[in-house]
Amino acid sequence: MGATAKWLARAYLTAIYAMLFAPIVVMVVFSFNASKVGYQWGGISLDWYRALLDNAAMMQAAWHSVLLAVVAATLTTAIGGLTAMSLQRYDFRGKSLLQGLLFVLMMSPEIVLAISLLALFLILGWQLGFVTLLIAHITFCLPFVVITVSARLASLDNRLLEAARDLGASEWTMIRTVLIPIVLPAILAGWVLAFTLSLDDVVVSTFVTGPDFEILPLQIYSMVRVGVKPEVNAIGTILLVISLIGLAISQLLLLKKR
Repeated sequence: MGATAKWLARAYLTAIYAMLFAPIVVMVVFSFNASKVGYQWGGISLDWYRALLDNAAMMQAAWHSVLLAVVAATLTTAIGGLTAMSLQRYDFRGKSLLQGLLFVLMMSPEIVLAISLLALFLILGWQLGFVTLLIAHITFCLPFVVITVSARLASLDNRLLEAARDLGASEWTMIRTVLIPIVLPAILAGWVLAFTLSLDDVVVSTFVTGPDFEILPLQIYSMVRVGVKPEVNAIGTILLVISLIGLAISQLLLLKKR
């Protein structure tokens, strides 16, 4: 009976992993497919990666996505890092409300956040484009950065900060020379996480982007609406590799943090 239960557990896990990763494997394999017709195998080729380099619209959308992700991740990390330090180190009115709002923002469906931001921008009379995209991406990335940095601050030994004060360090000197170096791995991990979230967002970006600033996920979405082209498999594989690199860097930084 024990052997049967163990076999069923392994079969169940195998089926789950196959369901999760089989589509990704198919996409990667067919990104090297020479055939132009659907998903019929025609041999190994790099033609679709070369076609991407020759696609000016795709390259411009990729540049827009990287630019947006870098700026959004940098600003989010700065705001989120300061917010996490304030929540962990200081008591102020509305602290519990702010913490609750961050969790509400993280748990809200993307479609709700997208409609809310769009309504706000329309009320303010802002033209949809880079600025609205940037504000939207900072908004949904912020809770993840705050939680990442807060987790490191929660495990911080306060005696280190007290020792710095006893040695005559001012508040700013203590933060700059003691606190920031200790939490720096968590800050960098939060930046990588925010960069990855911003790079592949579709739902929120669809609502708050403008015609003059198209990003890569929306370009891909517009391509697959009329059928999956081979170039889509290639760009999907590239995005997968970038996401895996970001995940690996994030995990390495978190291990260093521990």
